[in-house]
Amino acid sequence: MITLATSSIPGSSNNGYVAAAYIVFFAIVLIYVAIMALRLTRVERSLRELNERAGVPPAGGVPPAGGVPPQDKTAQNGGGQGDAHDSQAREREAV
Repeated sequence: MITLATSSIPGSSNNGYVAAAYIVFFAIVLIYVAIMALRLTRVERSLRELNERAGVPPAGGVPPAGGVPPQDKTAQNGGGQGDAHDSQAREREAV
């Protein structure tokens, strides 16, 4: 009975093909993940550049490399000396 069971089970001649198929599949998945990581890096870089052009501070709350964040007008205008000029300019724009 044991000889009958061993002769009906197929041989292991295809194990090399199965291993090669798994290796190829793993390589394809690895290449896909690498491509997606590169694309994500490019998108993050361009988003960072767009935020800098728009004057939006970074999400971490750290001021941009230029120094003072754009929202802090008193520090940019010499300690509040330009406040009167800013309000006059806003009034002219509103008219």
